[in-house]
Amino acid sequence: MRIDAITVFPEMFDSLNHSLIGKSIEKGHLKFQSLNPREFTSDVHKTVDDSPYGGGAGMVMKPEPLGHALDTLIGPDSTVIFPTPAGEIFDQKKARELSSKSHIIFVCGRYEGIDQRVVDYASSKAETLELSIGDYVINGGEIASVVMIEAITRLIPGVIGNSESLLEESHENGLVEYPSFTKPASWQGLEVPEVLLSGNHAEIAKWREQQQRLRTEKNRPDLL
Repeated sequence: MRIDAITVFPEMFDSLNHSLIGKSIEKGHLKFQSLNPREFTSDVHKTVDDSPYGGGAGMVMKPEPLGHALDTLIGPDSTVIFPTPAGEIFDQKKARELSSKSHIIFVCGRYEGIDQRVVDYASSKAETLELSIGDYVINGGEIASVVMIEAITRLIPGVIGNSESLLEESHENGLVEYPSFTKPASWQGLEVPEVLLSGNHAEIAKWREQQQRLRTEKNRPDLL
């Protein structure tokens, strides 16, 4: 998979160079690059934003720099994603769907957002999605993009060492994940559940399934 990010803060994607994602880039499972829309401006100040038509607070990202940046990246197999709190909620199902794509472009907004014509223009060229990571607002699309990139790319074969572990994670079966324990068996007066020490795999599987449902009922009843 190839991933591109159009952003005025490319350094915010440096975290992708670490851990499993970084190793995947080194091994060639994943290609990533960022592109700064300031490189596609024509004025001495490299202006990428302007005041909104109709008035209002804040600034809006201009269409020309973003459009030119998109033109250098977009192709027939591209999927363009605009992170926005006004978008469709990004979830595990969407992450798995996107993990099969060959090329994803994230267009990161700042300030009061992106000129809507950029979204419309991208839609005329390729599959285009507006996605939200939750019902709250952050300062720009970069962090949201990193979250989505992490969720998507870890589902690509070869990125996670033990692919079976992906099947037991939260949201893969509509429930959150069961609680985990490791050594020591006793800590601060708190004990590991006896069933996990029993070696009885059928009972362990039954306990984990029960815990998934109990944990979902407590923390995410909306999933049931």
